[in-house]
Amino acid sequence: MSARNRFKGTVKNVEKGAIMAKVKIEVKSPITITALISKEAVEDLGLKNGGTVEAIIKATQVMIATEEE
Repeated sequence: MSARNRFKGTVKNVEKGAIMAKVKIEVKSPITITALISKEAVEDLGLKNGGTVEAIIKATQVMIATEEE
């Protein structure tokens, strides 16, 4: 993975739609990053409020990873 901007944080909210999901991640307070990702990705990563993740930022995308990645 070539993305260099990675931020560890805590999932504060997951809103699942029919196809997409909005995930809010709190990094060093008071910054919150919001990512729009597929509902399938939310389920595959097991994202839940309070979970620890990394926001990986590349160009105009925000990718999300768990410690397992």
